[in-house]
Amino acid sequence: MNQVTTEELSARYGAAYKWYVSATVLVGLMAMIASATIVNVAMPDIMGEFGMGQDQAQWLSTAFLASMTAAMLVASWAVKSFGSRSTYSMALIAFALGSLMGAFSPNDTVLVVARIIQGAAAGLAQPLGMVAMFQAFPADRRGSAMGLYGMGVVLAPALGPTVGGILIDNYSWRDVFFLGLPFCAVGLILAAAFLATVRESKRPAFDWLGFILLSVGIASFLAGLSNGQRMGWDSIFVRGSFCLAAFSMCAFVAQERRAQTPLLALDVYHNPRFVAAFVVAFILGMGLYGSTYLVPLFVQTVQGYSPTESGLLLMPAGIVLALVFPLAGRLSDRLPPHVLIFFGMALFSVSNYLMSHVDTDTEFWTFAYYVVVGRIGLGFILPSLNSGALRVLDSHLLSHGAGAINFVRQLGGAIGVDILSVYLERETTIYAHEINAMQTGGHVASALFHQLVTALDRAGVAGSIAVTEAHRFLSHMIAAQASVMGFRESFLFVAVIFFIALFPTWYMRAKRRPGQLRQAR
Repeated sequence: MNQVTTEELSARYGAAYKWYVSATVLVGLMAMIASATIVNVAMPDIMGEFGMGQDQAQWLSTAFLASMTAAMLVASWAVKSFGSRSTYSMALIAFALGSLMGAFSPNDTVLVVARIIQGAAAGLAQPLGMVAMFQAFPADRRGSAMGLYGMGVVLAPALGPTVGGILIDNYSWRDVFFLGLPFCAVGLILAAAFLATVRESKRPAFDWLGFILLSVGIASFLAGLSNGQRMGWDSIFVRGSFCLAAFSMCAFVAQERRAQTPLLALDVYHNPRFVAAFVVAFILGMGLYGSTYLVPLFVQTVQGYSPTESGLLLMPAGIVLALVFPLAGRLSDRLPPHVLIFFGMALFSVSNYLMSHVDTDTEFWTFAYYVVVGRIGLGFILPSLNSGALRVLDSHLLSHGAGAINFVRQLGGAIGVDILSVYLERETTIYAHEINAMQTGGHVASALFHQLVTALDRAGVAGSIAVTEAHRFLSHMIAAQASVMGFRESFLFVAVIFFIALFPTWYMRAKRRPGQLRQAR
């Protein structure tokens, strides 16, 4: 069978080929990546139908992100073994099957398995799409290519809750899983025409041991992290999970050092500028998925928004992202990457600092403005981060570098959602105890309690019932205030993390050699 290379396709379609590849990649990726966040607004409905607790429902998001993270490192081997066209097509078909399984799932176990399949398909397609676009564009336009790619990667999870909320309010949470099917069909048609089929003559060996160790390490770490607050951080299960995660990851690194065809080429980490980009990508994932998790949760549980309203809150940010990405992509071709990344990280930190002052009375457009500021920052980060990280690598490490950057961004997202959910629960509990302690015997609380009892008594409520209802009302007030403070601390935590990330961002700058300094003078 004749194999078609990227160069042959480029010669066949001319200057428009890069746009054909971009459309092929983005039409599938946006549907896949949106699924990472689109289920967030459906959590209450799913929990109600299947009788799931918060700790179980959390796995609908975590399972997707964890399987996506592990599958990203398989992309390089899959492309070498089957070619870009077949690998991308297989990912689209697997995602469609996972979507159908989720839509018709009879219980929560099947639903979690469906999310794992969806995540694995999305993880396989992301680095493949980055490399395909990077190779289709000329060298002086690759910043623009990464801007287009970033539009799909960041715009999709930002708009996912909006579309999901509208579907849930008007139809059912099951309809959310049908949303990506038309995009998968279009992606399959485009892939057959515009993606290369070239592959290695001899299929490389797959590092099954490394993949198993990596999967066990990620799953056990996330299991320990998500259950620590509920079961206790010193419980046997949590400690055992963290120990298993540490052992698995150490064994994974050792395996990658000796494997002939490693999942993750450790040579990319010999470049300190790539390591700095690696750290920044991890923090970017935490902020992107963590904030997308926190914002809808806050406005639904604290401010009483519907799923549609909570999704619409992110719509202005999505529109702004669509405008910022082309500009950021062009600037990344002209300016040093670390300058734009530094600016974007600072903006996102400011955005979360502003959100650390929200309360129950924060207006819709004020909150939307805070989110927009952060999304402008993300728009400047991603194209510069991708192009800056890949520019410092040799050509034979390009696919491994793309896989590593996508891998660590998704790993940051999976860990970030877990950390923020734990941190939110912990801070809310602490503030509830502190507020209760301050109110005990306090004159304000005592006066308010007596006013409530008096008002209920005048309304005809019996004495004992009036006392009970007054206690219940005060408890709700304390819980609501504690929840607000917990969210504030969580947003502040994200702001601090992004501020710290400014240091590795600055380290990404190109170092001038002494000879260059003398010439500059």
